[in-house]
Amino acid sequence: MKQGYIQVYTGEGKGKTTAALGVSVRSLVAGYRVYFAQFIKGVQTGELSLPSHFPEFTIVQYGEGRFIEGQPEESDIIAAREGLDVCAEILRSGEYDLVVLDEINVALYYGLFELSDVMAALTGRAPHVDVICTGRYAPPELIEAADLVTEMKKIKHYYAAGVRARRGIEF
Repeated sequence: MKQGYIQVYTGEGKGKTTAALGVSVRSLVAGYRVYFAQFIKGVQTGELSLPSHFPEFTIVQYGEGRFIEGQPEESDIIAAREGLDVCAEILRSGEYDLVVLDEINVALYYGLFELSDVMAALTGRAPHVDVICTGRYAPPELIEAADLVTEMKKIKHYYAAGVRARRGIEF
């Protein structure tokens, strides 16, 4: 049985979700099952069509589809906490080889759930399950617990020149 590891992709730069999707596709073509949980997000994105191409890929959004500034609404908190409960069970079950917790760091930053609940889900996972946690603001405790941490650093981005998000590239 293989050993699963915790990976964290964080930082201000673009590419955290994209990197997690890349690992997901690599895992799928290797014959693994992937569960991709998107916290906060609740909008149509290109990756939502992946299950039609890869039946072993499951993606679920646990968000209301709006950017949270300041205090989240009760519905944001409920969606995130329900999602974390589902993900904790999936991690425990070992049914999937890779579980991605997309934007979980941002959900933690905005207080949608407690860090202790996330850490319990990660430590309670089946031993073979790999986990990727994405999003800005990764807390120090998660960074310490992780086996691999990558920080995406923004050096230059075409958004600053007014280029809007492009289908198939940014969403």
